Amino acid sequence: MAEPTGFLEVRRSAAPYRPAPDRIRDYHEVELPILGTQAQEQARRCMDCGIPFCHAYGCPVQNRIPEFNELVRLGRWREASENLHSTNNFPEFTGRTCPAPCEPACTLAINDDAVTIKNIENAIVERAWAEGWIVPQPPLSETGQRVAIVGSGPAGLAAAQQLRRAGHSVVVFEQSDRIGGLLRYGIPDFKLDKLAIDRRLAQLVAEGIEFQTGAMIGRDLSAAYVRRMFDAVVLAIGASVPRDLDAPGREHARNVHFAMEYLAQQNRENAGATLDPETRIDARGKIVAVIGGGDTGSDCVGTAIRQGAQRVLQLNYHEEPPDACNPLVVWPAWPPTLQTSSSHEEGCERRWSVNTTGFILKHDWVTALRVTQTEWRTPGSADEPLEGSHAGQAHGHPKNGARQMRLVPNTDEIWPVDLVLLACGFKHPEPGGPVAEWDLARDARGRLETDATGQTSAPGIFAAGDCVLGASLVVQAIHAGRTVAVGVERWLQSAHRRA
Repeated sequence: MAEPTGFLEVRRSAAPYRPAPDRIRDYHEVELPILGTQAQEQARRCMDCGIPFCHAYGCPVQNRIPEFNELVRLGRWREASENLHSTNNFPEFTGRTCPAPCEPACTLAINDDAVTIKNIENAIVERAWAEGWIVPQPPLSETGQRVAIVGSGPAGLAAAQQLRRAGHSVVVFEQSDRIGGLLRYGIPDFKLDKLAIDRRLAQLVAEGIEFQTGAMIGRDLSAAYVRRMFDAVVLAIGASVPRDLDAPGREHARNVHFAMEYLAQQNRENAGATLDPETRIDARGKIVAVIGGGDTGSDCVGTAIRQGAQRVLQLNYHEEPPDACNPLVVWPAWPPTLQTSSSHEEGCERRWSVNTTGFILKHDWVTALRVTQTEWRTPGSADEPLEGSHAGQAHGHPKNGARQMRLVPNTDEIWPVDLVLLACGFKHPEPGGPVAEWDLARDARGRLETDATGQTSAPGIFAAGDCVLGASLVVQAIHAGRTVAVGVERWLQSAHRRA
């Protein structure tokens, strides 16, 4: 059982960041790992609740958090690693990039600081790598069945590993030049060192998974060929179509770029690629506006600062959330409080309740933004929304209390800018390629439709991750990959019996 008084005796102590003046000079990881002794001390705070909401509600992969916390407290690190890997294929990815919804769901978070679950998770997996406990686990026998995984992001890699360990021959097709998908080119190196991906890929290769890069289904290989050569196919192609900003001047602007285009360029350059100076997006010496307040926008902020931007603004049309817990949202729901990332701490100016309503151009180059103040109102209130209102959910309000945004009259401002980065989210997977060739059913938002097993409208074609869920978290993608692997395995067994 847990230490009964640990949470009373030990205060929360999270992993520190490298000093901002030092870290903005490079692209190395900003977060410093916690030592084993610190992790053991922090694990004492876990109360091993009768109903662990951190596990059952907060964690998408349902990590057995109280169990591995107790193992860490007792110094049984190898058992903690085995426990962690039983639910999560890649805890080094989630231990670095996950926003840790498990922590607000911690019982301590009701009226105290939550357990540092994310830091403890990362400490476990890094200890396991250092001690050599993470080794290839090839299957004991082969089924003779072949599975194609299209896409090598977290969902595709998790599905590939699970299916390979079940004895199937697995080939992962990746349209880019390197394996990793979103992990490789969508997340900055200062949040996820790509050596963490490479050492895990070495394990997957040793387990017998084959990887083919530069292989786009529908361009380099026909979908019909892939379906003919494999017993089952898993699409893990992400939701790569970005959400654009419909405002006057957008269609002609040459210095407005989508976030992923910008982030991928910098990651490629960090990996040694030589970029074309004509197409390279460079923030050096510029006033940069990042439109969008999520994690991707924060990643753009940190990258622009490292490139030497003169000034970085991040625009959000929502109201500024409160610093403390909002009484309208109760535990264990995610608290819509102000989230300040390491990038924000490096010198970003955050602007709230503003909407970009136009791009001011000179010779097809944006020189300024026209922004308008926004406010949010509940439908049916005394103040009726004005024309041009947009449906949406504001921070701090339950889903059944969705409010509407309106533009406040006579509040237009002109803000000079030199570079605009759009981080407004992602909509759905590319509609062409295998989606079009197999004529897969999609929902009203363009996402792939699947049944409970993950199978699409085409027999033997499965889908998982953001192409089904919409843009989500790395931890959600890993869970989706593990789940679809179960569906593929059952379908293959059923098909084999029918044959």
